[in-house]
Amino acid sequence: MRLPQPVLTGDVVRLEPLGREHVDGLRAAADADRSTFGWTRVPTPATVEEYVEEKLAQRDAGQIAPYAQVEVATGRVIGHTSYWAPRVRADGSLFAVEIGHTWLTPEAQAGAVNSESKLLLLTHCFETLGVARVDLKTDARNERSRAAIAAVGGVFEGVLRQSDVSRRPGEDLRDSAVFSLIAPEWPDAAERLRARVTRKRG
Repeated sequence: MRLPQPVLTGDVVRLEPLGREHVDGLRAAADADRSTFGWTRVPTPATVEEYVEEKLAQRDAGQIAPYAQVEVATGRVIGHTSYWAPRVRADGSLFAVEIGHTWLTPEAQAGAVNSESKLLLLTHCFETLGVARVDLKTDARNERSRAAIAAVGGVFEGVLRQSDVSRRPGEDLRDSAVFSLIAPEWPDAAERLRARVTRKRG
């Protein structure tokens, strides 16, 4: 199914449905020290256009709902995130989705952007789409990402062995650490996440 994609706006970040108009901004965001991206797949400046076309094709196939992350204060594109892997009941109603394919330009990684972005995405999932579950996964070796997911309320469920294509050069498959949030946990998680955004903003 193709997920609805409204613009989601917070105080520090605005999530805009990804389009070709974001190519130049993403190219600038990706033109950074590659070591800061860790285990995450981030396009190079030379491959950003191909990356966007890939995401748009996946969107049209109902596989993903991609967003450009835009800094509210400046209007500058600072990264990408998405909903993907929507799962539906027999009647076609959505009950679960994953948040992933997330990356930020280095100077946006330490502040409130990631926490507020997750707050926007999760609020839309639970309070508008009415899902029962949201998944978040990362390379099992990615301690920074695992800590960030736990900090926004993700509950660790375990490691799936050899479950995804590795993003590391020269590797084939990776183990994935799986986290989730389910609807009954959301009110408490939302309160903690809002407090985290406030702290991160200083």
